[in-house]
Formats: sequence, structure tokens, C-alpha cells
Amino acid sequence: MSKKRWQVFPGKNRFFCGGRILMAKQINVFFVTLVLLLGVCTLFFIFDSQYLCAQVHWTVPVIAGVLLAFTLLFLFRTSFSDPGILPRASGDEALFNDRGADNNVDIHENSTQTRNPPRTKDVLVRGETVKLKYCFTCKIFRPPRASHCSMCDNCIERFDHHCPWVGNCVGKRNYKYFYLMIFTITLLCIYILTFSIAHIVMLSQEKEESTLITAMSETPASVIEALIAFFAVWSVLGLAGFHSYLAGTNQTTNEEIKGSWAQRHGEVVRNPYTTKNCCTNFSKILCGPAYNSLLRLREDKNQEKRDMDEVRKKIEKLLLDREHNLSQTLKNPEIWNCCYDGMLILCGQWLYSSRA
Repeated sequence: MSKKRWQVFPGKNRFFCGGRILMAKQINVFFVTLVLLLGVCTLFFIFDSQYLCAQVHWTVPVIAGVLLAFTLLFLFRTSFSDPGILPRASGDEALFNDRGADNNVDIHENSTQTRNPPRTKDVLVRGETVKLKYCFTCKIFRPPRASHCSMCDNCIERFDHHCPWVGNCVGKRNYKYFYLMIFTITLLCIYILTFSIAHIVMLSQEKEESTLITAMSETPASVIEALIAFFAVWSVLGLAGFHSYLAGTNQTTNEEIKGSWAQRHGEVVRNPYTTKNCCTNFSKILCGPAYNSLLRLREDKNQEKRDMDEVRKKIEKLLLDREHNLSQTLKNPEIWNCCYDGMLILCGQWLYSSRA
């Protein structure tokens, strides 16, 4: 039985549910995120919600539940999806790139003439020169803004960073879900912090002899929630602000850290991807299209080869049919349909493997 692509995938990733879920190899911190999130919210719903529902409004736990649902939705969407992994070169393409072949270099296996491929290529993006770097692991020239993640051992399109808290890389296909997760988890932390403190304060004011200390001893769960939410809110709030700045200027964390668009040697390097309009940049990132994965993980590894063999056999059968001469064979629409199918498969292979 032929193996699926996810079963022979060369990167350092984990796969679940027959290749439908993709994560990084190290996912321990992801479970820490999940336990903290669900633990604090469970304490809130058990020990605070009933009191706040009676004393404040019934919508208090409902809003908390909605925020939690959206946070988990965006978290799972970020963690379980392909972040934009670029397929590695295979076969003749890898051989060609490795040997830096040109018209005067033999790319066949028996060739002894080899040289290292050039490390960069210069391309123009909206009038700005951008370097395409060659990846010696994936055997491809990475597209603009792509980078190789050492943790996952994959080249990622529009690579932002590797986030252990979500157990995955953040890239072209899951960045908007990552940003929305940060935004909703910030709101959730502020919400739980506010109402857990409100619960303690309201308990301290119910009786004249009650104090803040006695109220805290009556509801220790609220104290735990408030402490965790207090320390968490500063980190996620700062992260939300930082990524809001990145989204507004259409940059990635990787580009910001490396200073890709910073001033160099007195020259101003313009970011060719920004529109110089914060709202337009936000809409491009958060409201942009859902990009398809380039991996096709659930297909058979040799499916394309079998499709091409089937088309070749059909063409050979039609051409070798002695009952038809050449002119009659060429008039047969079936042979043109076979040729068309073969061209589609070849185009699919080229789009799948050629990323330069």
C-alpha cells in the first residue's frame, strides 16, 4: 500500500488525524497554554459566574464564554494548520539547483561537473531590490519574505516566527488567526481580571465587618484567577500592541528583528509590501484570502507518477492501434484529451515543486 505524503514528510513535524492536523515536534508548551487558559476560565465559571450573574447581570458569564470560544477557535486554527510550508525540491530540480546547472553543465547523475549554486538572486518588488536566498536544506530559492525555521526544518512563506506557545510556526497561512488569538486572549484576560477583582470587592462590601482580606479568604479561586490574569495580561497586551504595529506597517517579526527595512549606510530602504496606509495594511492581512496549502499531505506519494503512467499508456494504445492511420488517430478527440490531462499533471508538478 502506497504511503501518504504526510507519512514521508521530511520536516520536523507531528501529524494527527491522518495528516489533517500539522504541528511542530515540540508541543509541550502548547499544552501549558491550553491548561492555563482552560484552568483559569473553569475557575471563573465555577466560583465567580453564579455570584456575578445574580449581583451584576446574566450576560457576564455569557460574554466570558464567547471570548473563550473565539480564543480556542483561533488558537486551534493557528496550531493545527500548515503555516505556509514550501515544498522541497525533488528529483531533477534539486539536482539542477545543487549543481547550479546552466546550458554548459550536464545535470545527469553521471555528471562529475559540479559547483555550488549561487546563494542569492536579486528580484525587483515594486521598484525595490529584494534578495532571494538559496536554502541548501530544501534545495530551493526562497520566495521574498520566506525563511527557514530551524525548529521545524521547513521553509515558511511570509515567515513571522516560531511560537512554542501555539506549538507551530506562524506564517502566511495562519498569521491572521494568530493575531486574532492574541487580540481575543487579551480581552479575555482583562475581562477575567476585572470581574474577579469585582467579585472580591463586592464581597468585602456586603457586611460592615467584612474586609478585603476576609473576602479573599471566602473566594480564594478569585484571587488565583486575578493573579494569573494580572501577570498574563501584561505579556499578551504588549504582544498585541507589537503585532498591531507590525500589521499596520505590513512587516513580520522576522523582518523587524533583522531590520530588513531599516536605514543602512545612510540609505533609506523602503518596505515594498506596505501601502503606507495603516487600515489598508490591516485589511490585507486580516481580511485577505485563505491561501491553499502547497503540501497536499493526504495524497499518495506516487499519485502523480501513476497518473502520468496512465496517460502515457492511453496515448501509446491509441498510437499503436493498427486499425487507424496517423491522420485518423490525430482526429480522435480521446488522444487530445489524454494530452490535455498530461499537460495538467505536468503543470501541477511544476507549480508544486518550482518555488523560485
